[in-house]
Amino acid sequence: MIPALLVLSTAVLLRALAAKQLDRWNIAAPVLMVLCGVATALFANPEKLLDVFDTEIAQHVAELILAMLLFVDATEVRGGRLWGHAPSLVARVLFLALPLSLGLAMLAGWAFFPELSWPLLLIVACIVVPSDFAAAERVVRDKTLTPQVRSVLNVESGYNDGLVSPLFLFALILARSDNTANTAAKALATALPFAIKAIVAGAVLGTVIGILLFLAVRAGWTSGQGRRITLLTTPLLTYAVTVAIDGNGFVACFVSGIAFRYVYRAFAARHLRTSDSDAREHFVRPSEDLRLLEEVTGILTMTMWFVVGAAAVVVVSFGIAWQPIVFCLLALTVLRIVPVMLSLTRTRMPHRDRFLVGALGPRGTTSVVFGLLAINGLTGEESDLVLTLTVVCVLGSVALHGLGSTPLITRLMTSRAHRRSR
Repeated sequence: MIPALLVLSTAVLLRALAAKQLDRWNIAAPVLMVLCGVATALFANPEKLLDVFDTEIAQHVAELILAMLLFVDATEVRGGRLWGHAPSLVARVLFLALPLSLGLAMLAGWAFFPELSWPLLLIVACIVVPSDFAAAERVVRDKTLTPQVRSVLNVESGYNDGLVSPLFLFALILARSDNTANTAAKALATALPFAIKAIVAGAVLGTVIGILLFLAVRAGWTSGQGRRITLLTTPLLTYAVTVAIDGNGFVACFVSGIAFRYVYRAFAARHLRTSDSDAREHFVRPSEDLRLLEEVTGILTMTMWFVVGAAAVVVVSFGIAWQPIVFCLLALTVLRIVPVMLSLTRTRMPHRDRFLVGALGPRGTTSVVFGLLAINGLTGEESDLVLTLTVVCVLGSVALHGLGSTPLITRLMTSRAHRRSR
């Protein structure tokens, strides 16, 4: 434990001290943390590491990380709007491409792993499909891309995990070896009340906290630090309250983030138009209030990537068949690109931009957390297969998207500029 903590804290410190230089060298935080996790695990017993992953503590830590990530994703979508600058394109990607990708991933999973039941196939699809820019965070800031592409990618990655999480938990309820809901109808009847309670609790808490923060800022009762702490504790409070009333904490945090963002910004915007109080300056840049939450979430995310590196050693030590590798390669490329291209047909978005939206869909922390939750919820060979697929998928994404996204963008956008100049 102490050696792992020593390596982890040292790696985070080095990343913090040399963040800009590492970015110039195209070494993203996930790459560094994975390598450190691998280095640490090489000196550990694979069996003991596997036992650590499959523990109640690991599950609860993963749950809290996902809850905070869902709140951040719902709250901090760039562009100032809930659906970004291209809402129609975002809707196509989320509600056409995402379900199609999930369905194709299930079909591909059935072809490669015919022994799996459909709930397990849905679990696998929910792990390998959602995009997350932790592995290639510079993409959404790359000015080489058009604003439309960056907006679609950013909003999609912010919302898809919130949309997929109810499906994942429904499938996990159905697939667990110790569950009594052994039919889809019973599993749905079990999951539906959880989701309803979560939506209500998340909407109420997000709205109330948004109003309270606005009133506190307007009255001058709170400081910048107080606003940041409020944002940090909101997802934790939302998750705790929702779980206490037997609701889905993940859905609640996602809904809470949307409600908070909408209510707080709406009140702040009206105040800016109608008042000249001293509190105006605190409403001008609401994104600064998210800074502490972003930084804490960033550290937790780096920890997850450290775990991925350690898990990779476990997976390799037990051997990897060819099926998981090919399946994950398809999930990272064809099963993402084709649905996105189809969903964006008959739009004004150029073909090259459509391809970029499909190709630039990295997998990250959401996949890792879903994988950890599935590992703890399943047993035997099913749990081992989920671990293998999770590790192969996210490491493949680090290689393809973390290291390959910049060259791909440069090549395609340079080619476009060259054609326009001719």
